[in-house]
Amino acid sequence: MNGMLTVFRNAWVDTQLRKKILYTLFILLLFRLGSCIFVPFLDNSAITQMISGASLLNYLDVMTGGALGKGTLLAMSITPYINASIIIQLLTVAIPPLERLSKEGEEGRKKINTITKFTSLGIAIFQATAFYFSLRNGTTDSNDNHVAILKFGDVLDTTSNTFSVVLSAITIIACFVAGASVIIWLGDRINEKGIGNGISMILFAGIVARVPETIGNFIGIISSDPDNIGVNLVFIIATVIIFVAMIWFVIFMTNAERRIPVQYAKRVVGRKMYGGQSTHIPIKVAMSGVMPIIFAMSLMSLPQTICFFFGIDGKGEGFWHGFVRFFSQQSAAYAVIYFVLIIAFNYFYVAITYNPVEIANNLKKNNGAIPGYRPGKPTSDFIYNSLNKITLIGAIFLGVIAIFPIILSWINPSFSAVSLGGTTMLIIVGVALETVRTLESQIMMRHHPGFLD
Repeated sequence: MNGMLTVFRNAWVDTQLRKKILYTLFILLLFRLGSCIFVPFLDNSAITQMISGASLLNYLDVMTGGALGKGTLLAMSITPYINASIIIQLLTVAIPPLERLSKEGEEGRKKINTITKFTSLGIAIFQATAFYFSLRNGTTDSNDNHVAILKFGDVLDTTSNTFSVVLSAITIIACFVAGASVIIWLGDRINEKGIGNGISMILFAGIVARVPETIGNFIGIISSDPDNIGVNLVFIIATVIIFVAMIWFVIFMTNAERRIPVQYAKRVVGRKMYGGQSTHIPIKVAMSGVMPIIFAMSLMSLPQTICFFFGIDGKGEGFWHGFVRFFSQQSAAYAVIYFVLIIAFNYFYVAITYNPVEIANNLKKNNGAIPGYRPGKPTSDFIYNSLNKITLIGAIFLGVIAIFPIILSWINPSFSAVSLGGTTMLIIVGVALETVRTLESQIMMRHHPGFLD
């Protein structure tokens, strides 16, 4: 923590870095202001009530900093761009033209970024349309009474005028899509003139914006049961201590890596000798970051959310209502399948981003070798086996972090309202570490001693 504060203090002293930091904060302020602009024709309190009934929508509400639950302009937030990035990243491995673009350097990355933006626009249109139809169906209150979400008042007569219905639909969908496009534009501005990755910073700001609400939930848990204030207070203090320990554990595992030693052979060119140095190949334990959790969370929440769109809430009898209860976060089967999926997706993500055969070939071309292993297949097999062991440790780490909030809600159901989960913790810590590393590199670039010093 002291090192992080020192980095920020040194960055603030530098004029250029201070301008970048202030510019980044200004863009994040615009993002939060946009999250307070309400979309017309919507009952915001009814949307909040509907969000609490679908786990995927509740998860997206956390990712958007509460904008989705309020029905604001930036309700879609960066979720379309994240989904598009995941899709394009996976297609880069499967489609040769995209794979060639990824290997063309800066120009190739710019083209892939453009493709990702257009893909995110299409996903935003689809998500906004699906969200509109779910809003049109309304929701139910605690007494199972139907509650309308679309509120028109005297502005539009949707009962007798088809044009008014179409106009309201286009307005709501267009507002959501425009908000998603604004998010991408704000992220690009941070990339160009600010500090850190723009999309990551916006996601970080949205999650941190929920911290006051989380504190309010803690206070509400204490005050809701006057007879057990002492017990709840002790439980909350213990939970906070555990979360702080988990943050330390996340930082430790995020920075942890397995270093495979590499020795380069000496070679003589003319009268000079080259090579002979020793280095290592770093394999990070949490190489895939939060991506496996996002994959698993989206897949596990999809059945319940689809049933929710069709009005199946799991409160009745029958197969589909039991199906919804099976995929509820309160189900033990949900936690087990969720944990297994995180491990599977972690292996899948590492497999498509880390190629041991390519690394072994590059070592062979550069006269490098791992001590004790011949170049070629023995080297690639050793890297592959080492990668599998490290991936298993990282996958179990991600699974434990992800299911901890679920286990916490089993112990005390009141804590199901606390939004600080494993995914958000990983994102917050990851973005904070990335920002500190960026600032450190910027400071070193501006203050390194010249060759005349």
